[in-house]
Amino acid sequence: MSIRKSKVFAVAAAACVLGMMLGGCGSSTSGNATEGSNVITAFDSEPQNGLIPGNTNETGGGRPIDLLFAGLVSFDKDGKAQNEVAESITANDDATQYDIKLKDGWKFTDGTDVTAESFTKAWSYTANAKNAQLCSSFFSTIKGYDALQDTDNLKGDEQLEGLKIVNDHEFTVDLNKSDSVFAIKVGYSAFAPLPESFYDDTDAFGEAPVGNGPYKFQSWDHDNEIVLVKNPDYKGNRTPKNDGVTFKVYTKDDAAYADIQSGALDVMESVPASATKTFETDETVQAYNKAGSVIQQFTIPSSLKHFEAGTEEGTLRRQAISMAINRENICDKVLNGTGTPAVDFTSPLTPGYSDSLKGVGNLKYNEKKAKELWEKANAISPWTSDDKLTFAYNADGGHETTYTAVVNSINNTLGSEVAATNPYPTFNDYRTAVSDRKVRGAFRSGWQPDYPSAENYLVANYASAAADGNGSNDGDYKNSEFDDLCSKAAAAQTTDEANKLYQQAQEVLLNDLPAVPLYYANAYGVAATGVSGFEMNWQNLPVYENMTKSGK
Repeated sequence: MSIRKSKVFAVAAAACVLGMMLGGCGSSTSGNATEGSNVITAFDSEPQNGLIPGNTNETGGGRPIDLLFAGLVSFDKDGKAQNEVAESITANDDATQYDIKLKDGWKFTDGTDVTAESFTKAWSYTANAKNAQLCSSFFSTIKGYDALQDTDNLKGDEQLEGLKIVNDHEFTVDLNKSDSVFAIKVGYSAFAPLPESFYDDTDAFGEAPVGNGPYKFQSWDHDNEIVLVKNPDYKGNRTPKNDGVTFKVYTKDDAAYADIQSGALDVMESVPASATKTFETDETVQAYNKAGSVIQQFTIPSSLKHFEAGTEEGTLRRQAISMAINRENICDKVLNGTGTPAVDFTSPLTPGYSDSLKGVGNLKYNEKKAKELWEKANAISPWTSDDKLTFAYNADGGHETTYTAVVNSINNTLGSEVAATNPYPTFNDYRTAVSDRKVRGAFRSGWQPDYPSAENYLVANYASAAADGNGSNDGDYKNSEFDDLCSKAAAAQTTDEANKLYQQAQEVLLNDLPAVPLYYANAYGVAATGVSGFEMNWQNLPVYENMTKSGK
């Protein structure tokens, strides 16, 4: 997850996503990892924060969280939702209220029961602004959310008005507006239940989480590895075929790839830029490369000088920068066919996708038009020798070649001193700077969908409610026209009607360009030759629970 999820995630190679990858070691039946056990090791980056579902919006932490927790629904590898902890999720006629019933017998790994309050209390905690959780905005449609945003008058334990417990295995959700995708949205990890022990010491919980998912937490050696072992009491849809997953932290994707080749690492959902031409014919690895759902882009903060969102100068410069980028060349020459030029803000695998939206020309390379728009902007406010648009990215994620190419394309079109790269040493450093609004320029972003809907791409990243640290709108973009179209889509009676409204919302984005889409990353990666069951899911991630070692 970015998103996880709202998640921003890093990916290792040229076609990555918002964070880095996964890595792992394993466990025997005693619960201790041992050499030769049926444990999958996976490439990962160091999580930005503790392993708390509601405070994780990047994939470094999102990957282990997805395996540690089970929500109301889960998704199969193709993105189809299936009830997991939920027995049923029933909406009223206008999708403003949901009745949720839970299955019997679910427990956390500390032995306590998963109850209705395990969900309602966790959701309220995440929504409550006093607790400063990164995924707060996911709960913005629940009645009472606004009342939990006044930090000066909150203690942190206030509950969402719209959540009512009927009994230990049933609760209702009253929304402040129609939300036709709510029953799918609750499959995102931010909606996971939490045990009572979480509230005793949230920081300690983040270091050693207690979940109810297919795996349970064993240890976290920071900047080295996170060890998960099979949860024998798990009774959901994702029963592990292995004994555990250990996420190993790498700062160099080349080193991880070399470990895949030697069998020291089992899987990574990317490959280094140096191997994109050869990995599919490399006999020392198992290769995977198919169309994916991840979009890679960069965000320009709404308040950035010369690029202020909603101003004539800002709009002209954003469009000029976008048209100055040769996406076809980057996908062909830099990504070596592991990416496809973006023409919208979702992905070709997303329901309602269109490659012919009004404004799509702003995502096409057009040297002449880019220069014209740049000069129009200069007539409003001159670009001087002291001005420069920098592009921030994490140096440990294999993005250098991509952003070097982006900068070169811009400078070749608009002038040699317009743009420059701004690498951060690690994904954690980079994400912290973005979250703290300390990046003074454009910054790498992207989206790995949390659930299969255009709504997830659009609302999480560009809605006003997700700005100002309340979600993944890290550029703090706000446009009432966009918000209104998304609200109408949420209340639509049919999927087709909703998708048409989301397309109109995208046309607003194509004009404003709060972020500039670059390419869709293929689902591609490699596994060691001794691994069985290697495939990737609708989020461009390995299906970890289905993987086994040879002979196991």
